[in-house]
Amino acid sequence: MSTLNTDPIPARNDRMLTADRLRGMILEGEIDTVILTFTDMQGRLQGKLLHARFFLDSVLGHATEGCNYLLAVDVDMNTIDGYEHASWASGYGDMEFLPDLATIRLMPHRPGTVMIQCDLAGTTGEPVRVSPRSMLRAQTDRAAAHGWKAIAGTELEFVVYNTPYEKAWDDGYRNLEPANRYNVDYSILGSTLVEPLLRDIRNTMYSSGLTVESAKGECNFGQHEIAFLYDDVIATADNHSYYKTASKDIARQHGQSLTFMAKPNQREGNSCHIHMSLRGKHDDSLVFWDAENERRSAVYDHFIAGVLATMREFTLFYAPNINSYKRFVKGSFAPTAVAWGVDNRTTAVRLVGAGKSARMENRLPGGDMNPYLGLAAMLAGGLYGVEHELELGEETRGNAYESGAPTVPTTMREARDALAGSAVAAEVFGEDVVRHYVHYADVEIDAFDAAVTDWELRRGFERL
Repeated sequence: MSTLNTDPIPARNDRMLTADRLRGMILEGEIDTVILTFTDMQGRLQGKLLHARFFLDSVLGHATEGCNYLLAVDVDMNTIDGYEHASWASGYGDMEFLPDLATIRLMPHRPGTVMIQCDLAGTTGEPVRVSPRSMLRAQTDRAAAHGWKAIAGTELEFVVYNTPYEKAWDDGYRNLEPANRYNVDYSILGSTLVEPLLRDIRNTMYSSGLTVESAKGECNFGQHEIAFLYDDVIATADNHSYYKTASKDIARQHGQSLTFMAKPNQREGNSCHIHMSLRGKHDDSLVFWDAENERRSAVYDHFIAGVLATMREFTLFYAPNINSYKRFVKGSFAPTAVAWGVDNRTTAVRLVGAGKSARMENRLPGGDMNPYLGLAAMLAGGLYGVEHELELGEETRGNAYESGAPTVPTTMREARDALAGSAVAAEVFGEDVVRHYVHYADVEIDAFDAAVTDWELRRGFERL
């Protein structure tokens, strides 16, 4: 088992815990459970619930193990052949969970419990390259080599139902009762009707170390968004994955359910817009803005060009499920055109702000995005544009849906093929990583192609 660096690591903010403070809370009996987690391919938190004293005596400063099949399964946790990382042929060995002691957070909705997020390593200590968190770390290392750090915020929409999760499952997800019966976009009345749940989520997230901005209603029935302040990209991905898991847990405690599915019904889907910019790694200086001339910097333009140039090839990382592609409908505020515009919500890339607030918004991902993969793809594409000095094409003004610009993939199969054939993806992520996620797509596509859907039954059971 690995031995970790035990030097003091500062908490990310004063609402998160240091290892020393956690030790004291365990010894005083305030904390009895430590949850060690990592984010899998599907974007879910996986891991172990440890007794706090065992964590203190045997894991803190070291690591714990779990089966490497956790990065080689489908959403139903079936073991899948064909992965190089883990297989029946290799015997499904262990990998190590390395606690990142900068991520110790209280879970107020689970008394006496903290969560710590982990990096993954092989049993000989090497990073697991196909782990989503490892993939994002690799891209932050590329940015650091230029003297930069990436900061980002993710804006997640979700739909709330008054139907509990268990009843929704038993009823086949039919006839769910939305928490709002009409469009409540920016409606204070619509938000306050759901406020007991939204308030609980906001306050829990704040106490867990996230910086909460606001909540607002959205267009779908029962659809809402809670916004959080931007942070370093890894911190943002950590917060994002914690928020998705904890908010579902809180909804269950309220006798409700919520979903981040990209397209849970025929109305508006759930988006996850990514706002990203670069800053000086050591001095927080502006990278995307030329202050002397009051305009975008050349680096910013190259970065935008890189995100656009790789968008089709990297779409699988932004839209990782069969259902993801149902969002991409003209006039839906989900993009179809691989284009950019200044404050234009019809383009895939929307430029926002000036000076310190200058940033790009990637509107392609849905609420089902794995945050580490989406942020890694965006950062990798942008850095590729900078390193190759790609020229930024003309701005799209007006309705990008009718612009004639290239379009995003409309199916998972199209996105899979784009990633499989991408020389850029092989360069920036590695051929082994590309093969891993292409196989992930193959598994999902094969499962969907073999499924008999409600749509087929309704059309064909009696009438055909």
